[in-house]
Amino acid sequence: MIGILGGMGTQAGLDFCNKLAILNRGKIDQDYPLFLLYNKSNIPGRPESIGTQTGKLSNKSVKKNKKKYSLVLKSLLVGCKLLKKSKCKFIVIPCNTAHYWYNDLQRKISIPIISMPKEVFLYTKKNCKKNCKIGLLATEATIKTKIYHNYLTRNFELVTPTKNLQKKSVNRAIQLVKSGNVKKAERIIGPAVRYLIKIKCKK
Repeated sequence: MIGILGGMGTQAGLDFCNKLAILNRGKIDQDYPLFLLYNKSNIPGRPESIGTQTGKLSNKSVKKNKKKYSLVLKSLLVGCKLLKKSKCKFIVIPCNTAHYWYNDLQRKISIPIISMPKEVFLYTKKNCKKNCKIGLLATEATIKTKIYHNYLTRNFELVTPTKNLQKKSVNRAIQLVKSGNVKKAERIIGPAVRYLIKIKCKK
């Protein structure tokens, strides 16, 4: 049984379930994989819970950042424990930003949690030449925490859109997806995608 910790956002979790079913399409119901989706939409906002990474912080600010981090970790842990208790063999979390908590979360859970950044790195390493450009479309929080940079910059040049495109194209598209307007999001993300193609990103 595959455990899916969703709700970050809900659309991402549902999209993952749909892709999982399509990739493992069967001729009869019994051919499809067993999976359990816990749509835990009450997990505190991940971007708002990531502390400042640069500059000097006061003791008060450090404590506040640690508290926010701990609240998200605690909520993620509750979700993972429920999936483990439900006899899931491993867990996936269809939220990039949530992987900022991955190491602490995996230390507290005895079943494997699949790391999306690591899987992306392994796929890219297999399919792309070393040192080529790889484009990253993600939330500002995902970029800020460098969860993809930590893997991909070992072998590749990781590129993100300009600040203007991030704000007007990527951020807006993400918000549209979260509110269920996927078709409009596809149009809005276009300029950022075309920019990455123009500067010769391979993936």
